[in-house]
Amino acid sequence: MRAFFNRKGITLSIREYVITALSYMALGLFSSLIIGVIIQTLGKVLQYAPLIEMGSFAMDAKVMGGAIGVAIAYGLKAPPLVMFAALFSGAFGAEMGGPAASYIAALFSIEFGKIVSGETKLDIIVTPFITILIGFMTGSIFGTYIQVFLSGFGDTIEWATNQRPFIMGVLVALLMGLALTAPISSVAIAIMLELDGLAAGAATIGCSAQMIGFAISSYRENGFGGLVAQGIGTSMLQIGNVIKNPLILLPPTISGMVLAPFSTVLFQLENNPAGAGMGTSGLVGQIMTFQTMGISWDTLWLIMSLHIISPALISLVLSELFRKQGWIKFGDMKLTLGEGGK
Repeated sequence: MRAFFNRKGITLSIREYVITALSYMALGLFSSLIIGVIIQTLGKVLQYAPLIEMGSFAMDAKVMGGAIGVAIAYGLKAPPLVMFAALFSGAFGAEMGGPAASYIAALFSIEFGKIVSGETKLDIIVTPFITILIGFMTGSIFGTYIQVFLSGFGDTIEWATNQRPFIMGVLVALLMGLALTAPISSVAIAIMLELDGLAAGAATIGCSAQMIGFAISSYRENGFGGLVAQGIGTSMLQIGNVIKNPLILLPPTISGMVLAPFSTVLFQLENNPAGAGMGTSGLVGQIMTFQTMGISWDTLWLIMSLHIISPALISLVLSELFRKQGWIKFGDMKLTLGEGGK
């Protein structure tokens, strides 16, 4: 059985199903829902109807689910017929229970599709049929329950943040920030949990602190290329270095934990699910903050202060202290970015 699964590319690995699948799910989300939100927001700002229509179409649940299904299939190295049929699995799952159900339906259908792929002379019929059937069954059975559970869990986090804004702000910033730097998808988690309001605001700060913190702290090793790659790309680039020296994770993490209560207690900075797990990646977290709170000078100042300037200063100070203590050494945060990053 193990040899058969290996031949089919089925690993039965938790790492593969959680880290790899969630990471590719995030790409599917970004290629549909998130870019759609950005396009729609730009269209509203410019008052240009075609952009609004384009963004709205990309945000449609079925389009988003289809993108998730294909993205996960690609990440799990599914055969062509499985990959194409996974579009249906993801779309139906999203229709039944949102992104989380899309993820589950796609995952099951892809692995079952791999099992039958290439096993019969009617492969062109059997493989997409089984893939679609399993996606439909999984979405039908689990979709509603998954959505209800995750929605309730997200509501609980938001309720707790409103009741205990200091403590919950710190915890949300800590967990979402770590999720962003780890090889899993913070944006997928935020959207699946439907984080919004103060909880989403705290999550955005935690994620932004990771990206800006690493970008500034590692500037001497990585230069301008590293600054851009981490500051508006992703701090996940540092995960290999974190494994080698976990202490480099402390400055940006502490920065997010320190700043989150200012958001939840004093300034009431909010966001939506699409922006909660993005940090400063593509400036999506900041764009979504404007969309949630409205465009104003006050909002701009809060974004600049809590998302960019303060995380940079706190992380830089802490990382320099760590360097003086010998806890962080030159090269500990070095990235391999080619000549542009040297």
